Order: sequence, then structure tokens, then C-alpha cells
Amino acid sequence: MKNIILIGMMGCGKTTVGKLLASRLKRTLVDTDSFIERREGMSVSEIFESQGEGYFRSLEAGVAQALSLRRDLIISCGGGLPLQEGAMAALKESGVVLWLDRDPEDIFDHEDLSGRPLAQEGRTAFLEKAAQRREVYARWADATIHDFTSPISTAARAKEAAEAVASWDEP
Repeated sequence: MKNIILIGMMGCGKTTVGKLLASRLKRTLVDTDSFIERREGMSVSEIFESQGEGYFRSLEAGVAQALSLRRDLIISCGGGLPLQEGAMAALKESGVVLWLDRDPEDIFDHEDLSGRPLAQEGRTAFLEKAAQRREVYARWADATIHDFTSPISTAARAKEAAEAVASWDEP
């Protein structure tokens, strides 16, 4: 079966929704940031501090390429991964891309972003980054999820959207 790839801004709920989808669909969840952290033995913040964003992005691209070769996964992408054309193209080839389009003001005001290196420049910078990424997320998305009333409802909408998109590909 095709992979289900979750994209969106940091803090939008990709990992939480991914866990629920993985449980419902009996699939394995791979969070790209957690995968990199385990492999590198340090947090994303530590990687940014010690090696820089460029190094992190190269790790992210390698993980995306590797995951695109596997099937039956739920893949929760780091918020910046879709900005990498080659990495995202490989993932899209492997499955259905769902954009969790949560209001960035809501994310910034209600989520703990303290461990997120690219969220440390304040609210205005975060909202600007979200605005810059909207077009990229929209371009990659096969479907967009707007229901954030609860993680369970978001996961239900994501499951429905993935099934609808997958059915488009059937002969």
C-alpha cells in the first residue's frame, strides 16, 4: 500500500495525527525529525547548533529518499522538508501527501515550540515563515485537512482524505 505523508508547519499535529493513523491503519509511523535524532544521537536543536541548518537539511533529504523506497508507512515530515524539491518529490512518488493546514497563529499561541530551532525568533517571524511555506505545502498536497477540533477528528479526516486520493489511482 502507498505511504501516507503528512506535511505542515511545525506544531500543527503531524506526529500526533500520524500516531493515530498508524494505530487505526496498522502501519508504522516514521517521524523524520525523530528518525534523524535517533540516528545522530542528538536533538534537532543540537544538530542545528553544532552542525548548522544545511547539515540538518542534507540528513533530512537522505531520510526522505530512504523512506520513499518503503511502503505501508505513515511519514510525519519535518516542517521544512517540503521545501526540498528532490526529497519531497521522492516521497510524493511513494504515496499520498496530506497537508495539515492548521492556523499558524493557533499553533504559535497554543503549542510548546521551545524545542523548535526555527520557532525561536518570535511570533511575527513564525507567521511570516508559515506564510512563505503555504504555497509550497499547497503544491505538494494531494489533499488538505482543516479540521483541528481534536486529534481524533483530524486523524479521521486524514484517513478519509487518504482513502479518497488512493481510490483515484485505482484502475
